[in-house]
Amino acid sequence: MSRPDKHFHSIHAHGFVRVAAATPIATAGDPARNAEAALELAKEADAAGVDLVVYPELNISSYAVDDLHLQDGFIASTEAAIAAVVAGSAKLKPVLLVGAPLLRNGRLYNCCYVIARGRLLGIVPKSFLPNYREYYEKRWFAPGVGLTGLSVEIGDESVPFGTDLLFAASDLPGFVFAAEICEDYWAPTPPSTQAALAGALILCNLSASNIVIGKARERALLAAAHSARTCSAYAFAASGPGESTTDLSWDGQAFIYELGDELAASSRFSATAELTIADVDTGRLRAERMRFGTFNDAAAAAGHPETRTRRVSFDHKPAFADIGLKRAVARFPFVPDDPARLDEDCYEAFNIQVEGLSKRVSASRAKRLVIGVSGGLDSTHALIVAAKAFDRLGRSRADILGFTMPGFATGADTKGNAWALMDALGITGAEIDIRPAATRMLEDMDHPFAGGEPVYDVTFENVQAGLRTDYLFRLANQREGIVVGTGDLSELALGWCTYGVGDQMSHYAVNAGVPKTLIQFLIRWCIQTSQYDAATDEVLARILGTEISPELVPAGADGAIQSTEAKIGPYALNDFFLHHIVRWGMDPAKIAFLALKAWGDAEAGEWPLGVPEAQRVAYDLPTIRHWLERFLFRFFQISQFKRSAIPNGPKVSTGGALSPRGDWRAPSDGTAAPWLAALERVPKS
Repeated sequence: MSRPDKHFHSIHAHGFVRVAAATPIATAGDPARNAEAALELAKEADAAGVDLVVYPELNISSYAVDDLHLQDGFIASTEAAIAAVVAGSAKLKPVLLVGAPLLRNGRLYNCCYVIARGRLLGIVPKSFLPNYREYYEKRWFAPGVGLTGLSVEIGDESVPFGTDLLFAASDLPGFVFAAEICEDYWAPTPPSTQAALAGALILCNLSASNIVIGKARERALLAAAHSARTCSAYAFAASGPGESTTDLSWDGQAFIYELGDELAASSRFSATAELTIADVDTGRLRAERMRFGTFNDAAAAAGHPETRTRRVSFDHKPAFADIGLKRAVARFPFVPDDPARLDEDCYEAFNIQVEGLSKRVSASRAKRLVIGVSGGLDSTHALIVAAKAFDRLGRSRADILGFTMPGFATGADTKGNAWALMDALGITGAEIDIRPAATRMLEDMDHPFAGGEPVYDVTFENVQAGLRTDYLFRLANQREGIVVGTGDLSELALGWCTYGVGDQMSHYAVNAGVPKTLIQFLIRWCIQTSQYDAATDEVLARILGTEISPELVPAGADGAIQSTEAKIGPYALNDFFLHHIVRWGMDPAKIAFLALKAWGDAEAGEWPLGVPEAQRVAYDLPTIRHWLERFLFRFFQISQFKRSAIPNGPKVSTGGALSPRGDWRAPSDGTAAPWLAALERVPKS
């Protein structure tokens, strides 16, 4: 059995690399002073635990010095400044990507110098030189296109030179990066595309990039698209204060993107030096490439660039210390923190469900919909989706048949809410008391409850759940309808549903792609956007405030009702685990690490709009570990057979679905042993 990982609290133990985009104060045409400015930020980055620092284009020589680049004295001064940076980096942890010209074979190249702990690892020339509008780079520099397999003598060392270089840490898996320079980024075929296909996970751009109106948006757009398309992180650093403003101006924009998402961005037009820092999840990048077959097909179509790429290895020597985590981790991965994006996501999710059910109604030629209405979240959401689907189809809501079916533990509040919702929506409501039929079945089975004993076992619960579904299917037969499933994605993940003749089965599972946490926000969204009338909104608000319970076991002597989350854990945590397992295939230790960062402090980070104060809670590591262990067992070992036989239902989130015909295929007789063993790496306190 494995032992707790002593480095559990270190980002480096979980595949993160700390990246910084630097905005130094430039001194136009003073390489020595620019080298000092670069080292000042390098020392700051070292203190912040940064692994990789990306500087602007030609930050050592300055960019906008024009013909000074061609002066021998200036070239010699730049070479001396680079040597000073190399020497000054000897005791610093970060790898430094600095910009300066290189004179080689009678040509001057605009280059990125890669420096690590007093060693020059390699030099990458700029491939594409702009020579239009305000740019005249071909006046001074030679293009680097086609320069591969070369080296250059720097002092007593032969240093790799060319556009075919990748740099990889020998002792930190995932720390693999490549560099390109400014205009390369705007080219239809950026060199970094080939670098990504060859294995680079972090793409770096040293840019001068003067600012004009709208250009900042364009830079961010390109980074978002490029990092998404290449399954990479993209770090960009543009020139800032101190560059010559003879004819141009500079805003010092810097940012880091990962898979299309912005991790960090600098202030712009600042008068001070700045480091824009974020922790890149290289494990997430590797996972996405592994799942995204088109990425690997593109590498094959390009003739496998890795066969034409030189990989420069270096010892990074990470300390595996606890240096915190510099990236936002969403508490609710299915629910955005940003209000505008939350509104957009809820709009899409709701309409995906409505569209899916509408098509199924049309295709099946069903005259009616049959749905069990409990007054809980799931059946409520399925019912309002059904109502909207019938509205769009021009069908009468009276042909939606809602049945509330009280059992031995049905509460007055939930039953009242069920009736109030059916009445408000104008559907055809009815009530079937399942207690007589359930009692008869329990008697036939010689169950102790039938003899008066308070035995509330799984049989007692499933007799009720099964009868409800049985009634619904037979009612659908009788009324020429189809049964709308109400169970959600979270319940399918946990196996928290009754198999076969139970809530696991329906004719169309409209909620099967929606996790429990998102359902709550979808109902809130329906209220906020007035999808229905005021009477319906009032009932929906009451339902949102109701304890989540299957209501299959009578309340105890203290009056406490059966609590789902007390049995299987908080849905907020379960949905967090679900997302990181299904979407990214993460190791349990990393999931626990991220969960602690997301949920360890209720006051830290952002909460999605609408989360009640009472639900803004925190979970410590032992609590997270406890529920993660139970989730792993339920998900991998005892629940797959239920998912292997689920009905149709629409996929809603990129986080995935659990249909065997879609995102998730797994053996029904599998074991959770490998995941539970990996969980042992997580400290118990």
